[in-house]
Amino acid sequence: MPRWKALPEELDPQVREFASQLRRLVDRSGLSLAAVADRTGYSKTSWERYLGGRLLAPKGAIVALAEVTGTNPIHLTTMWELAERAWSRAEMRHDLTMEQIRISQARAALGEFGPAPGGGGPQAPVTQRAAEPLPTVPRPSGLGVPMAEPGAGRRVPPQGPDRGPGGGGPGTGGRRRLMMFVAGVVGALLVIAAAVLLTDLGGGDDKAAPKPSVTPTTSAPSLPAGVKCVRDSCTGQDPEVMGCGGAFAKTVASAKIGAALVQVRYSQTCQAAWARIQQAAPGDKVTISAGTTPGGSGTVDADKEAYTKMLAADGPGAAKACATLVSGKKGCTVRQ
Repeated sequence: MPRWKALPEELDPQVREFASQLRRLVDRSGLSLAAVADRTGYSKTSWERYLGGRLLAPKGAIVALAEVTGTNPIHLTTMWELAERAWSRAEMRHDLTMEQIRISQARAALGEFGPAPGGGGPQAPVTQRAAEPLPTVPRPSGLGVPMAEPGAGRRVPPQGPDRGPGGGGPGTGGRRRLMMFVAGVVGALLVIAAAVLLTDLGGGDDKAAPKPSVTPTTSAPSLPAGVKCVRDSCTGQDPEVMGCGGAFAKTVASAKIGAALVQVRYSQTCQAAWARIQQAAPGDKVTISAGTTPGGSGTVDADKEAYTKMLAADGPGAAKACATLVSGKKGCTVRQ
């Protein structure tokens, strides 16, 4: 039975090549996924996602794998950068596709607005124009309404349902109502836009004044590459997915509960902590808390390890991990 499952067919070729290279490095090292997870600081579940092409490994994980397998980190990082660009392009194509779908839906919705019903209906004037030619007269550029040619030689078309007492081209009444409807819509939009503009420029001074005093906790550009959250925005997030694990995390507290090892992992960069349990039995449970604030929990499956989602923490000593084993034993971590 092969060790690796086939990579997804829709995967970008650049990302596919990078994932295949990672698989070759792991195979050549002779390490199991559990050993790779233990030595790199990234969980076994995360490595399964990276090597399966379901998630692009963060840069920190790549550097850690290079150290574990004795690979030149510069070469591996170069391949990662190419794969990261391909991954971003794929996400952009997905976003553009979704935008096109929304535009199509908007056009379909707007297409429901048509000329007001009258005479023989919206299709009747089209049928009449196809069957009955109009007089040969000049047309102004950009308009589809034929102009009447003065003089006694003008041919008067037969009266139709849309004609008024003064005559007119086929469908003139329907077209006039359509043009009036469009002009009304455009006028309403202009009034709304002017009201919004005047509100922003005139009446919103008092409300806009406090805005410069609002200072965000952190700015995205100050975060290292691959890190996607900080403090409160990390709460409830996966540390591996958000780039807070690996080189950006360290074990700050641990405890041996039965045969299981329980740890508190803390990221100073993300200002968040999470709990991890290893060498455990299926069904063992681990939780994380910071002071009186409870966090998430993780339950061990066949991988014999689990970790919780992140919880914002004021420092390395603010978080505590506790475990409840299926054997009935319980315990919490002690800061190192």
